[in-house]
Amino acid sequence: MERWTWRSTSPEETLALGRWLGERAQAGDVFLMEGDLGAGKTLMTKGIALGLGIDPEQVTSPSFTLMQVHHGRLPLYHMDLYRLERAADVEALGLEEFLEGDGVAVVEWAAHLPEGLRPEEGLVVRLDVVDEQVRAVELVARGRRMEGLLGQLAMGEGVQQGPDDEQRKE
Repeated sequence: MERWTWRSTSPEETLALGRWLGERAQAGDVFLMEGDLGAGKTLMTKGIALGLGIDPEQVTSPSFTLMQVHHGRLPLYHMDLYRLERAADVEALGLEEFLEGDGVAVVEWAAHLPEGLRPEEGLVVRLDVVDEQVRAVELVARGRRMEGLLGQLAMGEGVQQGPDDEQRKE
């Protein structure tokens, strides 16, 4: 399992990482977002949308609608499981078709996704608040495709960093 960690020093850097991921996204890709309220899950999703050719202003947290579909180079299925605490509630939504579909799926509050619904292939995106601007970002690859994507990041393809930022692949 490949792992990549990084420190985003601004919302713009978080958005840029999301855009980088979105530009490389393929049909069937799943991004599993984890982190506290205000950590940047929706901002990262806006970046992914931007990379898919979707206006990021159209992307809002679907906490009450549970899912929004946006159309770009590929469909973006943006799900938010924040309000769902029981596995049965999540399973009743029938998310499988979107997690295995023809587009890109982003699941906010992915910890609420029952293990049986978690795809074998995907990228876990963990965002932690360090301070008002800074976020610790950890990406964990599930499967070969996402391991390759993290390999590109580790080789310096993509997100620009300042001199005080740290990046590490494990």
